[in-house]
Amino acid sequence: MSGAVPFLRVRDAEASAGWYEKLGFEVEWTYRFEPGLPLFVSIRRGDARLFLSEHTGDATPDTLVYLYVEDADEFAAELGEGAEDTPYGMRELELADPDGNRLRIGSPPLPA
Repeated sequence: MSGAVPFLRVRDAEASAGWYEKLGFEVEWTYRFEPGLPLFVSIRRGDARLFLSEHTGDATPDTLVYLYVEDADEFAAELGEGAEDTPYGMRELELADPDGNRLRIGSPPLPA
């Protein structure tokens, strides 16, 4: 196995891809079987990849995806957010995309 890619159910894949671009993701490719049918978009940031799908059978709304970053505080600051310590030793923040899919973004705590 060389990786896993979560599917996220979205209403408008192009608009969602634009929201994820603010988090540093880039569109890798898009696919639509034919005009008028649902759009499918692959986005990527570094080694992290997500599939954004308008297809109703691909995923359910309100999915939770955990994304690892090198420094959660730095990442959060870039977004005007804050990261918090968790009881299990991580620094994290949680965001929701326009469709209610949740992204928990974290890193191990930095040494004091």
